[in-house]
Order: sequence, then structure tokens, then C-alpha cells
Amino acid sequence: MGLLGRFTDAIDLPSGWQWLSNGWVIAILALLLAVEVVADKVPLVDHVNDVVQTVVRPTAGGIVFGAGSSSHTATVTDPGSFFSSHQWVPIAAGVIVALGVHTTKAATRPVINATTAGFGAPVASTAEDIGSIVMSLLAILLPILVLLGLVLMVSSAIWVIRKRRQRKRDRRPVEGVTTGHLFG
Repeated sequence: MGLLGRFTDAIDLPSGWQWLSNGWVIAILALLLAVEVVADKVPLVDHVNDVVQTVVRPTAGGIVFGAGSSSHTATVTDPGSFFSSHQWVPIAAGVIVALGVHTTKAATRPVINATTAGFGAPVASTAEDIGSIVMSLLAILLPILVLLGLVLMVSSAIWVIRKRRQRKRDRRPVEGVTTGHLFG
């Protein structure tokens, strides 16, 4: 959002969120993104990174949702008016969505690492990176398409889960059939 706010007319950040388009903020966020991208591709390091990011990701989600929804400020000078004006709703929604995504990622990544001897970490991370970029751009540029993207992502996840369960069932030996030698 900071890049789009600084270099394009695609979005207009509210005055309380202009700091997101500051050059120093963008540089720091770019550095943190580079660390995140590299750390997320390395088995075990990705798990440590997920533990550290348990606070960071939901906070960032709240900030981005708040800025994207045109909430007036990132700072709260009068808590009463902040809560009565409902400016907290998009920030809370951002925290909840980011926490949900983070929790799912943090729970599934150790399983992926264990079942693939670590080779699945870069693949899963790259897929997550692509999904994040696409969904972020859609949320900013064409918000209605985010719903379509979410439906596609959820239906893809359901399809993958069903296929895995079917493969497990297909691999189970049929009752009454021995798995011994063919001729003997």
C-alpha cells in the first residue's frame, strides 16, 4: 500500500496513514520482506520465523486493513470517539484475518516439512508468496475479486484434502486380502 500510495494514483492514503508511503518506512519494510522471504524457504528456520511473526503478522494485518479502509488515523487520541466511530472495526478485522492465516500457516508448515523431509518448505513458501501477492493486489485494486479469489483458494484446498484422503483410502489393504508373496 505504501508503494502504491507513493508512486501511483491507484490509492489515496488518508492523512493519518501517509507515513506508510515514507521512503524510510518502505525501505525498512522491503528489508523485513526480504528476510521473511528467505527465512520462510528454509526448514526449521521457517518455524522459528513463524513463532516470531505471531505478533507481527496480525499487527501488520490490522494496519493494512485500517489504512485500506480509510480509517482516519493510526493513532488513537480519544479512545471513546475511536470506538464509537467504528474506526476500530477494519483494524480488528485485519488482525483477525491475519491471525487466522498465520495460525493456519504456522500449523501446516511443520507437517509439510516433516512429510517432505524439508523439501516442501520452498515449494509451499513460493505458493504462499504468489497467493499473498495476488490477493493483496486484488484487495487494493479490485476488492470484489478478493471474494472470488478466496472462494477459489478454499475450493482448491478442499479439493487437495479430498484427493489426499482418497489416496490414503486407495493405499489401505482390502480386508481379507493378504499382502504376502504372489506365489507361495
